Amino acid sequence: MFIQVIQGKVSDPDRLQRCMDRWTEELQPGAVGYLGTTSGLCDDGTFIALARFESAEAARRNSERPEQGAWWAETEQCFDGPVEFMDCPEVTQWMGGGSDEAGFVQIMEGHTRDAARMRELLTQGGDRVHELRPDILGGLLATNGGDAYVEAVYFTSEAAAREAEKLEIPDDLRTLFEEESELMGEVEYFDLHDPRLVSARK
Repeated sequence: MFIQVIQGKVSDPDRLQRCMDRWTEELQPGAVGYLGTTSGLCDDGTFIALARFESAEAARRNSERPEQGAWWAETEQCFDGPVEFMDCPEVTQWMGGGSDEAGFVQIMEGHTRDAARMRELLTQGGDRVHELRPDILGGLLATNGGDAYVEAVYFTSEAAAREAEKLEIPDDLRTLFEEESELMGEVEYFDLHDPRLVSARK
């Protein structure tokens, strides 16, 4: 899997929503190798999207389509200032990956000194995390081949996630969580209260 992260401050949310709807209806059918998108608008006006493709080659082919270029020329007018892109060729899914059933998604961005170890920790604790936190539907970790990462966690609802944060963490998970937290470094959080979850049509 390959993920492209797109983010920027939005000046016209309604127009952006229409553009996203149009992409799903008109452009998605021709996007060979497209798997799906998790996106949403944060409280501070930041839009963030994680577009999933089968491979970097599939993402490149999509970007090179003339209709994609025309769509983006219109869509970028919805933003206030430049839009940032990050290509992530290394993707790890844990607890089954993301879920279109999520009512709340939290996205974290940062830099790590050991992305490989982060991936190990996430996959190691999957079963125990599911037992402790049934509000978590799954997640994914994507890295850019260097030290930058983006992690997305999919929850049943924001209320359930906030309530579960108060739980006592068992000893066998505490050391795992502490090591992961240390590896994540300084984290920037993006809360998608109303996530837009789209998967490719089969």
